[in-house]
Amino acid sequence: MTQREAAAELGLSSRWVRKLLARLRAEGDGGILHRLRGRSSNRKLGEPTRRRALELIGAHYADYGPTLAAETLAAEHGITVSRESLRGWMREAGMWKPKKARVQKIHLWRQRRSRRGELAQWDTSVHDWLEGRGDKLYLIAMIDDASSELTARFALADSTAENMRLLGDYIARHGRPRAVYTDKASLFQVNRPLHHNKYLPADPGPTQIGRALEELEIKRITAHSAQAKGRVERSFQTMQDRLVKGLRRAKASSCAEARRYLDEVFVAEWNSRWKREPASASDAHRPLEKEQDTASILSRIEERVVDNDYTVSLDGQRYQIPRAVIAPRMRRNRIRVEKRLDGRLMGRWAGGKAFELGLCGERRDEPQQRAKKAKAQTPGKASSDAPGKAKGRRRGNNGWMDNFSVGDPAREHASKAAAPAALRGSLRALA
Repeated sequence: MTQREAAAELGLSSRWVRKLLARLRAEGDGGILHRLRGRSSNRKLGEPTRRRALELIGAHYADYGPTLAAETLAAEHGITVSRESLRGWMREAGMWKPKKARVQKIHLWRQRRSRRGELAQWDTSVHDWLEGRGDKLYLIAMIDDASSELTARFALADSTAENMRLLGDYIARHGRPRAVYTDKASLFQVNRPLHHNKYLPADPGPTQIGRALEELEIKRITAHSAQAKGRVERSFQTMQDRLVKGLRRAKASSCAEARRYLDEVFVAEWNSRWKREPASASDAHRPLEKEQDTASILSRIEERVVDNDYTVSLDGQRYQIPRAVIAPRMRRNRIRVEKRLDGRLMGRWAGGKAFELGLCGERRDEPQQRAKKAKAQTPGKASSDAPGKAKGRRRGNNGWMDNFSVGDPAREHASKAAAPAALRGSLRALA
């Protein structure tokens, strides 16, 4: 082999090959070793930098890993050091113990969806996010399967209302996804064994979130294991490390402060670092249709029967239907009652326009009924009904017309005051 052929094989210049051959003849095999072997690099960080970095880690970031510690030192203190160099320093100082690789159970990887909005994984993480500085918080998150884009919010409870708020935020930012991937929690489906109770309906129907997804035309896919929705599960592992430490640095001690840090800092950092470009540039998200009102759909929906006085009952309270929306055949029929996320209570009759329901005062006959019931239960008291009279007969004005009219109170008072005068005028005309 010629020197030129050897240089081409080694990827070196022919001049450098000639120099290496000369060293090999003069020094033997040791002649091909690099001359800087055993010497410190000219780009090595100085000892003061190493000492300062380890002091900061020991004082403030003792539970940080090398990667997060390197990022925090660069962002907070202006100390730029690679994570591998910092890993070596921490290992030598006893601040980091390498973890032995373990053989884990293998699960088949599912290929990502090709477009944004085709599938969003949806789950909740229960963790000590504030490390005892405030209330117990729940992190509800939706992550796009194609791009790993994150949408999340903190809540005081893993409730239907809070999950609906997250879905509303997602739709407002991106649009309607084609499908969502959830677990089998009772928020998404009815899990009680119906075949053991003959008094329960065979088909219990969807939950409130299930009904909302149907009205929004979003398909729900059920995961049969945690590994099936592993993308959102692994994101929770990352957030339980990084987000907890970020909330600690921000000194967040309430749900509002945690939400502010999550929205303004962490989600932006997550999407800038871990968001990836999907295989297809097209977006599968869909805008809302004209008839789809998220304020109405993302509500607690109940059906209630309208009483004769045009009121409906919900949660032990009575609510009045406004006079302007009263329609024929409304009494003794069902209307849709929407308890919205903003606290308003709306009604909807026959698919028409929504109207607000007003809280009624206590009925006049309700105290009387309670008094009669208490009197009947008192021992030694005889019934006040006279003998020979039929029980239950109405006597006098028992207030059954109270709360029936929903017009102007001043106008009703004036009409009542003018009634005797009108009656006297009619009697004079007859005379």
